[in-house]
Amino acid sequence: MRGPKIVALALCALCLGPGAFAQDKGKAEGKQAPAMDAKQKAAMEAWQKASTPGPEHASLTKMAGTWDVTIKSFEGPEPQVSTGKAVRKMVLGGRFLQEEYKGTYMGQPFDGMGLTGYDNVMKKYTFFWVDSMGTGMMVGEGHMDPQGSVLTSVMTYTDPLTAKQSSVRQVMKKMGPDTEIFEMFGPGPDGKEKKMMEMTYKRAK
Repeated sequence: MRGPKIVALALCALCLGPGAFAQDKGKAEGKQAPAMDAKQKAAMEAWQKASTPGPEHASLTKMAGTWDVTIKSFEGPEPQVSTGKAVRKMVLGGRFLQEEYKGTYMGQPFDGMGLTGYDNVMKKYTFFWVDSMGTGMMVGEGHMDPQGSVLTSVMTYTDPLTAKQSSVRQVMKKMGPDTEIFEMFGPGPDGKEKKMMEMTYKRAK
């Protein structure tokens, strides 16, 4: 993601033009810098609005902390239960919630890492996830319900069996300040959607 971000910053610089940089230089030298024109001001305001954390980011802050996690996997006739621990913290100036997970899954060690954010421009929550069960990345976006308690998203990834893009639906339910339930749904053998996994997060005491 570093490349696109650098490109975006370069485009911002082109939009602002030399006037903005002249202002910074003028301030450093104690001189009166030339004023930005209307286009430069609009570009500066748009980038500031896009990069400033808002109430959605504040809601993510409430999810930070250490959590005990119980996983139920519905791959077979009977659910398989695994456990782990998730550590979450806000990063990059309160813009993203980072999660690091360590535990087991279906009898194997399982480590994962993800980011959850809110894109001020798209007006959507955004997601990124990688883990020790693959070398691919899952990315997605979603929306929160009006009550701020149910976050529904769609994550896309490359299916190892078909080498094609596939997707899953995810639902995160806030049951209170200390409990969350995360569900993942995907296509079953008959092609119909079925629950694949359920994770219960309990805030560690």
